[in-house]
Amino acid sequence: MTDAPRLNAPRLNRQVCFALYSASKAATAVYRPMLDQLGLTYPQYLVMLVLWEDQPRSVRELGEELGLDSGTLSPLLKRLESLGLVERRRSTEDERRVEVFLTDSGAALSARANAIPQQLADAAGLSAAELDQLRETLGRLTAALHSSV
Repeated sequence: MTDAPRLNAPRLNRQVCFALYSASKAATAVYRPMLDQLGLTYPQYLVMLVLWEDQPRSVRELGEELGLDSGTLSPLLKRLESLGLVERRRSTEDERRVEVFLTDSGAALSARANAIPQQLADAAGLSAAELDQLRETLGRLTAALHSSV
């Protein structure tokens, strides 16, 4: 039996897209048990991170910051509201604008989430400087790819 000829084709292990996909899956798997303790899914955690930074935020602002459309974001917000972590209210200045506020429980949850970034860093086995450099590189990659479409 002869070996099939090797095609001059791209190799999986040399593809940036596959490295990003694999890293994302691995990071989400590490996050899962930490977020389970908070009663959050990863997308819900991302919404909470934005609100912990600054609130209220309009639904539109949340969607833009997280790169989520309203069809994805609305069910996330509804679930967070049912958990008692956020409250959605129509703006008194513009009724078309829906603002999202943290409840007292949602604000308090941030203290329990403080250790998560360090736990991910520990699991990754990278120094703080290496993680900062990776985040900056990925940010540049994301911006460049968004501008090219």
